[in-house]
Amino acid sequence: MSDPLRPDPTAALAAWADRVRRNREQVERRRLVLPERGDFYAPIASWFRADPRREGDATLDALRALVRPDDTVLDIGAGGGRYSLPLALHAREVIAVEPSEGMREVLTEGMAEHGIDNIRVVDATWPCEEALHAAVALISHVGYDIEDFGPFLDAMDKAAGRLCIAALLSRPPPSRADPFWEAVHGEPRDPLPALPEFLALQLARGRLCEVSFVEYGGIAYDTEDDILRFLRQQLWVAEGSPEDERIRYILPDYIHDEDGRVEFNWDPGVLGVVSWSPPGAN
Repeated sequence: MSDPLRPDPTAALAAWADRVRRNREQVERRRLVLPERGDFYAPIASWFRADPRREGDATLDALRALVRPDDTVLDIGAGGGRYSLPLALHAREVIAVEPSEGMREVLTEGMAEHGIDNIRVVDATWPCEEALHAAVALISHVGYDIEDFGPFLDAMDKAAGRLCIAALLSRPPPSRADPFWEAVHGEPRDPLPALPEFLALQLARGRLCEVSFVEYGGIAYDTEDDILRFLRQQLWVAEGSPEDERIRYILPDYIHDEDGRVEFNWDPGVLGVVSWSPPGAN
């Protein structure tokens, strides 16, 4: 007998996929420059550097509270090591899965700079062919744009021996570009799924989750040029184009200086650190 209080998992996965698909199709319809072959993140990978010994990162503090010193952590979509590096100082080992060469370079440079040698870097997309296992499987700001999310989460559950963790915002990071999207393309941007949809999906999948809501520090950029590079990438416009000039014209209304750096006037909503025990957890 079906549970009347539990959403249908097939419908929940279909709803997630539909939002991702509508966002992707809108990009394909509206983009003014074609994607270049190669590494999408290479031009901006350096922005993802972070001091592994930093203090005051509420997300990192929440992750440390969930990870034990004898754990191996599987960081799926590890990026430049924002959490792989500090968790390697806290746990026994980190397996960092990252398909972007630019991001892997930032990660390995961080390992060398900070003398961290207990991270195994894996060049792969998830799910990957190699059978990887760890006590804890982690995703951080990964999944918002994954259309076929069910197999991804199933593989994550299978890889984790004790705990799965997802750190997600109620508004995904690309939404910083939403006001510019409408100004340039003449229509609101179709929103990607985020934390609320993820929690509904997990309930439908039968995963009982614990959620810690923490302060999100946001993303600061060194210069306005860095912000412009981000916006061109998100809006698929060429530097020097009329659309680029439109972005430059309205940019001052949407940014502010913060401690010598530049940030968007953007409300990310809340950040949830979601944890659950995978089926058959130890």
